[in-house]
Amino acid sequence: MHPFHLAIPVDDLEVARNFYGGILGCAQGRSDKHWVDFNFYGHQLVIHEKPNGETVDKISNSVDGQDVPVPHFGVVLSWEEWERLAKKLRAANIEFAIEPYVRFKSEVGEQATMFFYDPSNNALEFKAFKNRKQLFAK
Repeated sequence: MHPFHLAIPVDDLEVARNFYGGILGCAQGRSDKHWVDFNFYGHQLVIHEKPNGETVDKISNSVDGQDVPVPHFGVVLSWEEWERLAKKLRAANIEFAIEPYVRFKSEVGEQATMFFYDPSNNALEFKAFKNRKQLFAK
């Protein structure tokens, strides 16, 4: 696996640091006055404080009858890790854009998925496949 690097804007560095480090449990790496590195499930996620007042329109596409936020990012977890995370997010009262559920049941690519936003409205999706070999199957 080659880790990806993703840099995203956040409104409040400390609130975002608590979300990614505290709620999602990502280990913090290097940081400076306006940015923080995280180990996002083996990938490098950098949160950058954005200037006040900048906003981004929310866009979505219909997938399996749901309005999927675009853009979004996340990680493919094991089924058990996904279930633990969903339970943890519910306990933390995270509001879901798309509640945890299984999509494409009994089809190629059957997967558990959930969407939620970080405190700066960056959309995240976490998913798990019944058969991980179907990650790219048609």
